Amino acid sequence: MKEVWTTMASLMGVWAFSRALLHALIPPELLFALTKLFHRFINCFSSYCYYDITEIEGVNTNELYNAVQLYLSATAASSCSATSSNRLSLTRGLNSSAITFGLSHNDRLTDQFNGVSVVWEHIVTPRQSQTFSWRPLPEEKRGFTLRINKRDKPYLLESYLDFINQKANEIRRKNEDRLLHTNSRGGSLDSRGQPWESVPFKHPSTFDTLAMDPVKKAEIMSDLRDFADGQVFYTRAGRAWKRGYLLYGPPGTGKSSMIAAMANFLGYDIYDLELTEVQTNLELRKLLMKTSSKSIIVIEDIDCSINLTNRNESNGGGGGGGNRSGLGFLDGATDNETGGNNSVTLSGLLNFVDGLWSCCGSERIFVFTTNHIEKLDPALLRSGRMDMHVFMSYCSFPSLKILLKNYLGCTHDDVDTEVLRRLEEVTDAAEMTPADISEVLIKNRRNKDRALRELVETLSARAERNRSGLRRSEEDAAEEEEEKREVESLKVSDAAAGGGCVEEDTWKAMRG
Repeated sequence: MKEVWTTMASLMGVWAFSRALLHALIPPELLFALTKLFHRFINCFSSYCYYDITEIEGVNTNELYNAVQLYLSATAASSCSATSSNRLSLTRGLNSSAITFGLSHNDRLTDQFNGVSVVWEHIVTPRQSQTFSWRPLPEEKRGFTLRINKRDKPYLLESYLDFINQKANEIRRKNEDRLLHTNSRGGSLDSRGQPWESVPFKHPSTFDTLAMDPVKKAEIMSDLRDFADGQVFYTRAGRAWKRGYLLYGPPGTGKSSMIAAMANFLGYDIYDLELTEVQTNLELRKLLMKTSSKSIIVIEDIDCSINLTNRNESNGGGGGGGNRSGLGFLDGATDNETGGNNSVTLSGLLNFVDGLWSCCGSERIFVFTTNHIEKLDPALLRSGRMDMHVFMSYCSFPSLKILLKNYLGCTHDDVDTEVLRRLEEVTDAAEMTPADISEVLIKNRRNKDRALRELVETLSARAERNRSGLRRSEEDAAEEEEEKREVESLKVSDAAAGGGCVEEDTWKAMRG
C-alpha cells in the first residue's frame, strides 16, 4: 500500500512540473487556442451536442433559464428516480401558494420528448471576483446544460424549447395566486408606475357551486374552454383573441359569482374597472394597455355606473344605434353639458371593447353586468363586443338542488320525496333569487329539517303572492277591456239615435 501512495505522489509531482513547464514555454494565448482545437477535435467524434443556458446574460436575467427551471421543477417532482441523486431543492415564489422542486447543484435529470431522451445538468460554479458594476451579480454562476444527440438536433431543439416555454407559463399561472385588480383613484400611479392596485383573489366560487341551470352552465364552460384553446383559430380567422360576455338579470342572481367562477375555471386574473374613477377616453385606453393577457376585464352595473355622452346625431348614430337614452345617457345632452372632452364617451368605451386598442393584448375576456338590459345602447350589445348574452334568471329547481348541496350537504336522495315534490312545484312560481334562498339556508344550516321546512314555507308564500298578483292583474286587465267595449257600444248606439257621442269620463260617472 505504501508503494501505491508513493507512486501516486510521484505522478502528481511529474504532472505539476510538466504543467508549470508548459505554461512557461507556451504563451497563454497559444495554449488557449490549442485547448480549443483539442476540444473541437474531440467533439468531432462525439455523438452529442451541448447547449448552455446561463441564469444571467450580460446584466439581464435570461428568461429561458427561468422557464427551464420551472419546467424541470415539475419534471423532477414527478420523476425523482430519474435524477442521479435523491437530493432536490424546494422553493416557493412570490404570490405563489405551491412549493416547487428543482435540481440541486451539479445534478442531472433525464427527460423524454417525442420519444427522444435528453439530459439536463444544473451547473453551479463560484463567480470570479468582479470589478465595479452598477448591478452586483450573484456570488455563484448558475446555468443549465442541455445534451442532445446530434441526429435529433434538427427536428427536436426548437420544438422542445417552445414546449418548455409553454409548460413553464402554465406552471407559473397554476402556482401563482389569482389577483384582483382595480384602477387607482383619479388615474394615479402606484410605486411601480402602474395604474392598477391588486390584492390576492381568493373567491371560492366555481361552476360546481354556481346555482345555475346545468345545461346553460355546460354551454358556458364549453365556450370558455374553446376560447382558451383557440389561439390558432383566432389567428387563422384574423380576429383579436378576445371575447365579450354580458351578464344580465335581477339583483342577487349570481352575476358576480359567475365572474369569479370564470376566473377560477380559466386561471385568469380579474381587472375590475371602476368607470367613475376614469376621467377621459385617453385614461381609459391607458388602463387597457396596462392589463395583462389571460385576464377578465369587468365593468359591473354598466347601466348606472356613470353618465356617458352619446356620439353626435350628425354622425347618423354610427355604432350607437341612435339611442340616446341607453346606458345612462343624458337625453339631448351636449358635450359641454356633460363635461366635453373631460368625460368618458360612448365612442371611447366602444373603442375600449372593440377598437384597435383592444388588440394590444391577447386572451382577454370583457364582462359587462347589468340589471336592466333594456337601458343599454344597442352598439354595446352587438356580436364582436358582447358575443354571449347570459340571462341570470331566478332560481330554478335544478339550481335549488345545487344550493341544497352547497349549504346543507344533502343530495337529491337525502331529501324526503314529498318535500322534494313540493319544492319542485313552487320553486319556479316563487321567482326567488339564489341569494334569497341562500339566506334561508344559511340561517338554518345546522338543522337540515328546519331549513327544508322553512324553505318550503317561504317558497310557497312567495308563489301564492305571485299568483294573487297575477290574478289581480288579469282581473284589472279584463275589467278595463270590458269598460272599453261598453264605451264603444254606447258610442255606436248613441250615434244611431242621432245624439252626440258620450264622453268616456261621463259614462264612467254614470256607471259608477
